[in-house]
Amino acid sequence: MTRKNPVITIDGASGTGKGVVGHIVAKQLGWHILDSGVLYRALALAAQKHDVSLENEPALQVLAEHLDIQFKASETGDATVILLEGQDVTHDIRTEKVGNAASKVGALPAVRLALLSRQRAFQEPPGLVTDGRDMGTVVFPNADLKIFLTASADERARRRFSQLKEKGIDVNLSDLVKELSERDKRDQERAVAPLKPATDAVCIDTDKLNIQQVVEYIIKEYKKVFSIAQQ
Repeated sequence: MTRKNPVITIDGASGTGKGVVGHIVAKQLGWHILDSGVLYRALALAAQKHDVSLENEPALQVLAEHLDIQFKASETGDATVILLEGQDVTHDIRTEKVGNAASKVGALPAVRLALLSRQRAFQEPPGLVTDGRDMGTVVFPNADLKIFLTASADERARRRFSQLKEKGIDVNLSDLVKELSERDKRDQERAVAPLKPATDAVCIDTDKLNIQQVVEYIIKEYKKVFSIAQQ
């Protein structure tokens, strides 16, 4: 248990809702939030900006070690603004193109190692909620509570399809299913930090659950863990 600076990790594949769920849980607990995927997406975007090949591991490692990224609260205070080299890339990093590129750079051992200490530095009082793919297995293996979210590729594609349509982005549902399946395969089969639940993780199938139901499930598990910790 990391009782002084407790950590809740929320892992899962793309489209399982871990990002939204993580932010809501963090807000309810009054804890910090780490969206680890942002770091990999920002790195992929930086690679494109500086014409660095996604297969050039040494160059990507250097770029990761010197990644100029900042997280700032929005003017309304209810969202996070992401600055890459001083420029607002909050919306740019959420495209499917950048997401696929992030999956590729995230499979490189040197890149993951370069970003490891930066992720662990987010563990500060009063606590931290993280979301990603290896938060509970690699980055925070001693986390107080580990959650792993699952959902079928079809359901995740439908969710992503609705999100993009709401933003006025024209997408093809079958293409999204294919892209998600390919990303899953790449994430699950990578040599370093593959996508899988920690042995002590609580697995939640979100296919038939809405966001609030998943949040309530996690808060319930949190209360169980910390009730035991306080005994």
